[in-house]
Amino acid sequence: MKIEGLKQKENSGERCIRRGEEEYPQALRQIRNPPATLYVRGALPDPALPCVAIIGARECSLYGRKMAEHFSQKLACAGVQIISGMAAGVDGIAQKAALEAGGRSFAVLGCGTDVCYPASNRELYDALLRGGGLLSEHSAGTPPLARHFPSRNRLISAFSDLILVIEARERSGTLITVDFGLEQGKEIYALPGRISDACSRGCNELIRQGAGIALTPKDILESLQNLGSLQNSGSTRSGSAGGLGYSFLEDRAECGEELTEEVRLSAREADERERIVWEGLGERPVTLQELYEALRALGKGGELGLPELLESLMSLTLRGLVVQRAGNRYERKPGIELVPSIHKER
Repeated sequence: MKIEGLKQKENSGERCIRRGEEEYPQALRQIRNPPATLYVRGALPDPALPCVAIIGARECSLYGRKMAEHFSQKLACAGVQIISGMAAGVDGIAQKAALEAGGRSFAVLGCGTDVCYPASNRELYDALLRGGGLLSEHSAGTPPLARHFPSRNRLISAFSDLILVIEARERSGTLITVDFGLEQGKEIYALPGRISDACSRGCNELIRQGAGIALTPKDILESLQNLGSLQNSGSTRSGSAGGLGYSFLEDRAECGEELTEEVRLSAREADERERIVWEGLGERPVTLQELYEALRALGKGGELGLPELLESLMSLTLRGLVVQRAGNRYERKPGIELVPSIHKER
């Protein structure tokens, strides 16, 4: 396969790290079928720092683009390394945002590290060499063949402490990375979207199956703390990520926790479907499936199916009326009462 225009003129700077050598990453030693050789340009991810894989659709929406940038920037500023596949769409957008925020990012490629694929990401490719690294199990000159990418995804998940899916269709290659992540015992988070949006259907399905809901970067950072990945790193370090010193604990306003009373009152308005979901939540946190079964057993909700239930639950959570707890369980936020919606059906 001829790949003119994609290959660098020089192949210098690549390191070959063989399994069994001291520099071989511990993250790869722990997975099934680790690569015999890892080819590296630039640096390897620092195992002492948390690492999040941000992945998603190549043909992402404007919403997906903005959220990929937002989450990646805030995580990078907190000292989190961003790993992805340098693909068009969400992957490349997230990695570019991380580097622009002064953070570190690493790309796992489905070709040789001397090959820039897609060619449109040449600027990002060069930036990754300066602010992170390019990794592959394929030797220099290997073209980007379709069969390389599914196996490449197992390495993206292996290097990550947590996987964040920004947008994905129902049948998406992004979900291959999620499957590898689940096999490797990684935490999975997904960005919720409207049930009518094709690019959000994969994410909404992941949430229905138990993935965490990513509402703000703070959700991801708190999960990393619970995993122990942020101990002595990230938001607890002063001057991390290029000296930006961002702390998610100090950014509550941006995370939507400091709301004016006027906004709070507006947020407490609920339509009929949301009221049913609110009333179905008890005094202990429950999963989406448990809530669905409880509403059905009580004869509430009528034709309220899992997609509609998920949409209402996410709406209530986004507005601060419902709290997401560990294990993807939900409960009412204490001290809040809903008021009827002022919007009447016509």
